[in-house]
Amino acid sequence: MATPVDSAEPPTLSSLQHRHLLDLSTYSADEIQLILATAREFRSVLDRRIRRVPTLQGVTVANMFFEPSTRTKLSFGLASGRLSAETVSFSKSGSSVKKGETLKDTAQNIEAMKVDMVVIRHSSPGAPHFLSRCTNSVIINAGDGAHAHPTQALLDILTMSEHFDAFEGLNVSIVGDITHSRVARSNINGLTALGANVTLCGPKTMMPVGIEAMGVRVTHRLDEALEGCDVAMALRIQLERQDEGLFPSLREYHTRFGITRDHLTRHPDLLIMHPGPVNRGVELESEVVDHERAIILSQVTNGVAVRMAVLYLLAPGSRTEHAGRTG
Repeated sequence: MATPVDSAEPPTLSSLQHRHLLDLSTYSADEIQLILATAREFRSVLDRRIRRVPTLQGVTVANMFFEPSTRTKLSFGLASGRLSAETVSFSKSGSSVKKGETLKDTAQNIEAMKVDMVVIRHSSPGAPHFLSRCTNSVIINAGDGAHAHPTQALLDILTMSEHFDAFEGLNVSIVGDITHSRVARSNINGLTALGANVTLCGPKTMMPVGIEAMGVRVTHRLDEALEGCDVAMALRIQLERQDEGLFPSLREYHTRFGITRDHLTRHPDLLIMHPGPVNRGVELESEVVDHERAIILSQVTNGVAVRMAVLYLLAPGSRTEHAGRTG
């Protein structure tokens, strides 16, 4: 088991080597640590009476959300506002997309309004990568299909770092629908880059074939996944997928893979996380959601700090901009 943390080591990098945040699979451990360190600085800003800094004055951020979102959309909006950036919001409903406009045309029209950065959530995997090739704006992936959700993984990792002194040897179990989870994939990329041990647990029908190639351990038994575990992250069961026959019933899923008070009793050092929204009584027993060892609300708060850090580090004209940055 890992040891509680009092402080974090300073990052070895002073700038990111990427121009965009599309996926954590191409980010080095040093770059991830730089984002975490910057987020910790901004986390202190959120505890002030005046929670705004002039860091990104003159920068315009477009939030383009083609899928429903609560936490991520609000978090990015708050993050850009806290940094004093101008923000414009776009949603699929009521837009020209409903009239047949393509993603490329929509993005290029928004860019023509002199937008510097685009935060995009889209149901199609690869949509942020596509935009990075057809626009000049900085692109930040806020979730693309079942592919990636890098800022969610970063806020999860930041939350873990508040409780443990290092990621090397940290045991993290991710439980649930791995096949359809962009959160799981991004967390695997980020955690393994930092040296953590990742175990995946869920029904066989929700486990991608060959996922072990990402450097993870796979089990279909929750007790095995929680043995020696430091952090258990439960994933939301997408109720709309129940009709696909991936599991017999919500009751049976909870019986086999739901984390309960009994699990907390048997594993007294275990911390519980969830990217939200939580289906109480399915992924987590209701009492577990409200337990002191559930750090779900800390994840939400840290989401604003992480997104402030990402916007700051990638913003055009920031101290990180240099010719050597890649996609």
